[in-house]
Amino acid sequence: MENNPLHQQIATMRQSFLDEEILNDQFIQLESMATEDDPAFAEDTISLYFQETTKIIATLEEEFVKDPIDYNALEKCLHDFKGLCVSIGASKVLIEVNKARACCDNGNIEGGKAALEKVKVEEETLKAKLDSYFQLVKQS
Repeated sequence: MENNPLHQQIATMRQSFLDEEILNDQFIQLESMATEDDPAFAEDTISLYFQETTKIIATLEEEFVKDPIDYNALEKCLHDFKGLCVSIGASKVLIEVNKARACCDNGNIEGGKAALEKVKVEEETLKAKLDSYFQLVKQS
């Protein structure tokens, strides 16, 4: 396996996720949960993550334009988002979600909106990188 260029490329890409702190060790643990019966466990879990976070982002965007702001609804969405990030090891997204939570906790809605935009950027980056990664994994 070590001499297989594709496997080396996959290992290098996985390590770059860790080095760039896009993902953390939780992602490695997620990958290790794959079995012969369910070899795509990590990819399927990541797919579910993106389905859920897409819904949460849409809900957050709706909540941020309501008048008056429902801080409890914002907190619930951001708490759920945080849990999803932790579950797959999405480090950079989690950092931005925590910034949004801090802004909302302090009543800084404009800061929360700006943080949500950064969440979306990190989310898009993560998705693009993981899509490329899993394409390689499928080829191996």
